Amino acid sequence: MNWAVITPLLIFLFIIFAVGMWSNKFVIKSHSFLEEYFLGERQMGGFILAMTMVATYGSASSFIGGPGVAYTQGLGWVLLAMAQLATGYFTLMVLGKKFAIISRQYKAITLIDFLKERYKSKAVVLMSAASIIIFLFSSMTAQWIGGARLVESLTGLPYTTALLIFAFSVLVFVIVGGFRAVAITDTIQGVVMFGGTLILLIATIKAGGGIPKIISDLAAENPNLISPFGAERSLTPTFVSSFWILVGIGVVGLPQIAVRAMSYKNSKAMHSAIIIGTIVVGFIMLGMHLIGVFARPVLPGVKIGDTVMPMLSMKVLPPYAAGIVLAAPMAAIMSTVDALLILVSSALVKDVYLNYIKPDAGNDLVKKVSFSVTAIIGIIVILFSLSPPDLIVWLNLFSFGGLESVFIWPVVLGLYWSKGNKHGAITSMILGMGSYILLDQFYPNPFGFHTVVFPILLSLFGFVVTSLFTQPKEGEMHVSMEK
Repeated sequence: MNWAVITPLLIFLFIIFAVGMWSNKFVIKSHSFLEEYFLGERQMGGFILAMTMVATYGSASSFIGGPGVAYTQGLGWVLLAMAQLATGYFTLMVLGKKFAIISRQYKAITLIDFLKERYKSKAVVLMSAASIIIFLFSSMTAQWIGGARLVESLTGLPYTTALLIFAFSVLVFVIVGGFRAVAITDTIQGVVMFGGTLILLIATIKAGGGIPKIISDLAAENPNLISPFGAERSLTPTFVSSFWILVGIGVVGLPQIAVRAMSYKNSKAMHSAIIIGTIVVGFIMLGMHLIGVFARPVLPGVKIGDTVMPMLSMKVLPPYAAGIVLAAPMAAIMSTVDALLILVSSALVKDVYLNYIKPDAGNDLVKKVSFSVTAIIGIIVILFSLSPPDLIVWLNLFSFGGLESVFIWPVVLGLYWSKGNKHGAITSMILGMGSYILLDQFYPNPFGFHTVVFPILLSLFGFVVTSLFTQPKEGEMHVSMEK
């Protein structure tokens, strides 16, 4: 084992576990276990809100899978990735104050709590929980694989052993600390991501002989590597422009991002987060994907794209610096995994178990169930991760598209359109999920657009038309109001 590289990572993990143990005292002392464990009692300031959104959104896909695809596709993938620049800004501007205010009025702890109170429908709750579980398992599997590959590259251990080490570390941390631990460590991890990206970008440019020489080497190998269309000219204008729906507009519908807009302290925190989050996301996405492309002349012939980032760090940096830089993808992966674990656990415990199985469960029982469910979810994801694909970015993007197709209109129109009702929400969810899975399996990227475009449009049509056709008549409205 290369202890010079591993030691900085072990120090980073020690800090993360220390935060988890510190956060556990809030979980133990809190008068509302659910609000503390799943929402941190809504106490996030602006910087923490910005960093937890960045860290949750910046995942194994951004630090391992994204650079891996950029390595194979060239500068066209960097252009594609920069569609994510406005993600935090757009999410907080659309959800922002209104979502936070209404979620407090509803006493909503999870996104599904909001949907339950807004639509008064058991079907909406159960479909939402099922969607989160189905699609987030794909996303969590991608993170588990990314973490395992990182540990494998650093230690030389077999993939399965590396997977078990990484998974155990994350599970213990999340089970002990809950949402507060996730939010605070996300802040630490966001800073590490920013610094790691800057250091590795500079080192890669230096190792490649400067940007002009790197561009020249790329053009000599394949002129398409420096074009906006990708190495195989597969990045068409239609696909690139529609990709922004997946990583821009549609992010509003991601439960793991939307729940952040429920948990900040005040308007000042939200406004600060918009500015900080946009700057940090923009720099990290640009830097990491440029690193992936610039690595090609420095590190030719890499067969598995997901290994580019760790291999490059080991080659262009001194061992201790490589360990510090590789804490960035470790931070990105851990921060996303812990957020997803908390989200899936809350969907099962808060939204299904407490609503429909044991509504009168006491605080101690809820704690035990929450810890147990989180552990079981982690074990299941480990089993899914035992046979990894070559590029985990596709698993993550599949998850993004599915969640957005299901949630974007019930959330956004639930906030801003008073005529939206449970019938429209149910129709929208069914059409969004069904059409996305079918297209992804049998006709991906129809007419050159990204797969997510048509399911989102279809779910919008279904929500609006069904809501309009199922509006209560005037007499029924009076009876309902009297009740």
